Amino acid sequence: MTDRLPHEKGFHVSWDQLHRDARALAWRLDGQGPDGGAWKAVVAITRGGMAPAMIVSRELDIRTVDTISVKSYNHQTQSEPVIIKSPDMEMVGDGSGVLIIDDLVDTGRTLEVVRQVMPRAHVATVYAKPQGGPMVDTYITEVSQDTWIFFPWDMALQYVEPYRGTD
Repeated sequence: MTDRLPHEKGFHVSWDQLHRDARALAWRLDGQGPDGGAWKAVVAITRGGMAPAMIVSRELDIRTVDTISVKSYNHQTQSEPVIIKSPDMEMVGDGSGVLIIDDLVDTGRTLEVVRQVMPRAHVATVYAKPQGGPMVDTYITEVSQDTWIFFPWDMALQYVEPYRGTD
């Protein structure tokens, strides 16, 4: 175990970087759906999956977009995942032809719960940590398990003191 705080081994993701990485995810998923390469719907895992899901759905021209809300974090403390809002189950069924999109897989516990609801869905995340990686079908960037990812919706621009000097 390390004595570092989460921000001391941080991976800071800007809006531009998230957009580029989500587009790369869409390109990787293009033509991979079961219906002649097409996907029938996108389900975003809220809240982190909403921005990448919007970008993926736009890039792949998928008009049916829904959400599944899973609460597994309280600020930076992970807890037992609980579904607090399900997608339209009549539309998603067992998940065949459905893309589940999230920003990150960490331990995979959230995705275990989601996969129970839609076992045949294709799970894609922008970022993946090794422990949760096996729960994801497609991802773009892997980071170490002890890296904390700072997403753009969690940050604000502010002045930073220089390392040396004040002039």
